[in-house]
Amino acid sequence: MTLAVLCGSTGNDLDPAAAGRLADELTVALTAAGASAVLTLSRADVAAQLRETARIAAEASEPLLLCADDLVAHPSLLWTLATEPAGRSTALVAATGTGAGGDLREDRGRLVAAGDGPVRFLGALCVAPADLGLLATAAREAAEAAERGGDADVLTRRATGNAIDALMPALLSAGLVPIATRVRLLHAERVHTDAALAGARAAVAAVDEDKALLRLAVKEKDDFFTTYAVSTWSPLVTKWCARAGLTPSGVTALSVLFAVAAALSFWQASRPAMVIGAVLLYLGFVLDCVDGQLARYTRQFGAFGGWLDTMADRAKEYAVYAGLAAGAERVGLPYAWPLAITAIVLQTVRHMTDTWYGALHDEAAARQTVGTAGNTDAGGGVGAKLSRASNKVQADTGSVAYWLKRIVVFPIGERWALMAILAAVTNGRVALTAVVAWGLLAAAYTLALRSLRSVSMRVGVLDTVDTSRHRDDGRLVRGTVSAANLSRPLVWAALAAVAPLILIGAVAAEVVPRGTRWGSWWGGDLHVELVRAGGAGVWLVVAALLVLSAGAAARSSHGGPLDWLVPAGLRAAEYLMAVAVALICEVPPAVLFALLFALALHHYDLTARMEKGAPGIVGKRALLGWDGRVLLLVIFALAGVATAGELLLAVAVGVHFLTGAVQDWRTGGRR
Repeated sequence: MTLAVLCGSTGNDLDPAAAGRLADELTVALTAAGASAVLTLSRADVAAQLRETARIAAEASEPLLLCADDLVAHPSLLWTLATEPAGRSTALVAATGTGAGGDLREDRGRLVAAGDGPVRFLGALCVAPADLGLLATAAREAAEAAERGGDADVLTRRATGNAIDALMPALLSAGLVPIATRVRLLHAERVHTDAALAGARAAVAAVDEDKALLRLAVKEKDDFFTTYAVSTWSPLVTKWCARAGLTPSGVTALSVLFAVAAALSFWQASRPAMVIGAVLLYLGFVLDCVDGQLARYTRQFGAFGGWLDTMADRAKEYAVYAGLAAGAERVGLPYAWPLAITAIVLQTVRHMTDTWYGALHDEAAARQTVGTAGNTDAGGGVGAKLSRASNKVQADTGSVAYWLKRIVVFPIGERWALMAILAAVTNGRVALTAVVAWGLLAAAYTLALRSLRSVSMRVGVLDTVDTSRHRDDGRLVRGTVSAANLSRPLVWAALAAVAPLILIGAVAAEVVPRGTRWGSWWGGDLHVELVRAGGAGVWLVVAALLVLSAGAAARSSHGGPLDWLVPAGLRAAEYLMAVAVALICEVPPAVLFALLFALALHHYDLTARMEKGAPGIVGKRALLGWDGRVLLLVIFALAGVATAGELLLAVAVGVHFLTGAVQDWRTGGRR
């Protein structure tokens, strides 16, 4: 439920009867938006309104929807404010049209103060429960400033004498970084005269609200393929799904079925099957877009729905990798499984960097340390210059440079389109080769630019969360290895990722033999057996020790500007160690892929819960983190049971993920 507060204006020239009718309309709209009660602040002085707002915020335990009583807007805009997907604070804003003259600036969907920014606040704000304490404090301080004739009083006199006009700058100064809810195709404006009120009502009536909402359900800035090959007609599917009573999660389930059917078609590998698989993959991606559009259109949001959508996206894509590889193998094309394995490792590690770079940007905005380009420019460095150039390109929406920048990072739409087209006209091996090649290019491009920008930001993010949880440390690290308490966690994570990569290269170059069989060495001399086996075991043990050394820095601060890369480094280290064991011990590629698939879902679960505001993992931490799993992999290899061991580990990780998800989502969400 939501509590609404209607803030009375003290300085407009509206006819009292017209102002009363407008206030009544806003009360109805706030109630329709989900408000359990609407409290009206009388048109007293601003300081009194602020003190009453502070009292309400201090006593509230539910979201607080604040609205000026001189706002004329489509009711759905207030509904949108009250139903922010992740339950974060959000404010209603509109572009100035000139690129200046507003009081705010938008940075990655967040609002920060700007003296002469491109966005203006429209007098409606929904404050999340987590920010109510900040609201109470900011309102009290703004009231005190208004009473002594300070800056807040200047701000309120500049507008209409409404408490909310003083609250917004006070909240931003206190550290609130709300989500931007933009008017876009709808209409909203503050009115101060009867003529302005009549004009605003006419502007609202001129817009087909339902048609606009359906179009607004489409992401404003999406990728090239999605924009031109999906979003041109997906709103029709969204409308049909809404009329049919389907939920966003139901549409997600349908998209999973289409993707699985596509993977099975690719497995058949005949030309008709490959074409059918390509069509199914495209339709599955359309449904993948529709589930989000349906959620935005119907405002059926919930942490569970967001989590499910993220997990389903990854599971579908990786199932298609497996289908392409199995189909290529079916028709006798070699190296398809190694390509699929490379693709799943590369894409998972890339997604880990995406998650934590996004969190880093949000943290920079929250600390109010971003400059005009969205990054700190304390030193006028290369990263800041790149950010300014990038933002200039982003502002030129639709230009060739804009689309090239969006395409080169290889987003999901382009990945699915590439797989579908190449699978239909060539084969699974070619499709996977293209995915890996483009993925490597995109990874190098994004990593280089983001690293430079991160250094310019000079902000850390990983140390603001449960670092051990997101590193996925197990009891071996938490209880023993981390006692070394080394510094520079990124250096150790990078070393951990490089060590198995070198081992894989040595195996590929036949410096280290594969197909090694040690048998039951525990009954004899371990050293003799390893030497007799050609030294592969020694290489494996050395690589494992280097990987485990990353745990020695687990207790140190992860606040460096590049430490957001640590989780990705640890994921790469674990996955590559599994690949190295599989290469040396000749584990069937499908078994290795199954293990990587299970590990990827486990790690996506950690980040998806963070991104979607989902509940944390219930109960004690797992006995096996990345460290314990690496140790088990080596033990399985030395014992001569690598295939059975990797299969067992895949089942164990998968079962742990599924049972944990069921347990934690038993109460579910609204979606």
